[in-house]
Amino acid sequence: MTDILMPKATAVWLVDNTSLTFEQIADFCGLHPLEVRGIADGDVARDIRGADPLVNGQLSREELDKAQNDENYRMQAVVSRHAEMMKAAKPAPKYTPVSRRQDRPDAIAWFVRNHPEVTDAQIAKLLGTTKSTIESVRNRTHWNSANIKPVDPVTLGLVGQIVLDDLVKKAADKKAKDDAKKGGATLQPADAPVEPVEEEFVPEARERRGAEPTAESVFGSKD
Repeated sequence: MTDILMPKATAVWLVDNTSLTFEQIADFCGLHPLEVRGIADGDVARDIRGADPLVNGQLSREELDKAQNDENYRMQAVVSRHAEMMKAAKPAPKYTPVSRRQDRPDAIAWFVRNHPEVTDAQIAKLLGTTKSTIESVRNRTHWNSANIKPVDPVTLGLVGQIVLDDLVKKAADKKAKDDAKKGGATLQPADAPVEPVEEEFVPEARERRGAEPTAESVFGSKD
């Protein structure tokens, strides 16, 4: 896609004032040929006023003449100083002041102890450290392990509270999803039928009856 300003307005002007093909205009303006056809048919960009790329300094007369004389020729736009200024600047790499770099192992230890769900990659990106440093803090092989104490990175001034909360929340949500995929425990719906529990059978204690009395036992023997 080209870096020209107002691509649709430029396409409108080229459709109305040149003999260029839809493909040539689409290539120059960074649009789809069907979109340029829609502009020509009046279905697209009805209310957009055409912008002359020659006046705007985005196209030279020589380029336009070459393209009109050869339908296979693709016009090259004049590099616009304004278009370069409008490009989004790439974010600068995270920089931690030298005075605070010694605090990063404490922050790493805090993550390891309090939020194991946060990945090493997330910690490294947030604190501007390396995975090997994180591993050495976790395994207590860091050269300064004896003096490392878990401290909240917000307290250390390494990150803001909102950024930290957002990171922890994302990590927790991802872990919950992963656990669900692995077949973690799930709650039964409240309206699920409850199966009756069969009571354990306990046989009734039988009363042991004594022997029936006999005449001999009551009146004694004749002998």
